Amino acid sequence: MIGLIQRVKHAKVTVADETIGEINQGLLVLLGVEREDDMEKMQKLATKISKYRVFSDENGKMNLNISQVGGQLLVVSQFTLAADTGKGLRPSFSGAATPEQANTLYEAFVVYCGELGLNAQTGRFGADMQVSLINDGPVTFSLQV
Repeated sequence: MIGLIQRVKHAKVTVADETIGEINQGLLVLLGVEREDDMEKMQKLATKISKYRVFSDENGKMNLNISQVGGQLLVVSQFTLAADTGKGLRPSFSGAATPEQANTLYEAFVVYCGELGLNAQTGRFGADMQVSLINDGPVTFSLQV
């Protein structure tokens, strides 16, 4: 499971010109689900994201996690993160989860983030989404479990 996280000042996702998820300070999480992913990996990634220290403390060092700054999450399904780009000039998605498996783990990820005390907004699984953000830093990390 892959979580591309971006520290943001603001982010939103729209579908057909309708805003369906929007946050201010927090993390935009682009979530890629691979074939071998399961509930254990989902929980491990969600926990890691909830504790990952990417927000600045009073000394300007990245020592604070999302909860410590009262931040929010915007979780967007991003199957292209599971692409194999090692050969040729066209990505292969053979390692990506099936849509059913990916949607199940995506929805479980959002619920589990709520159980961890995080306020999570979402995109719409499988939809043609437009994601806009103001990346704060810029700060972007790829987390894999």
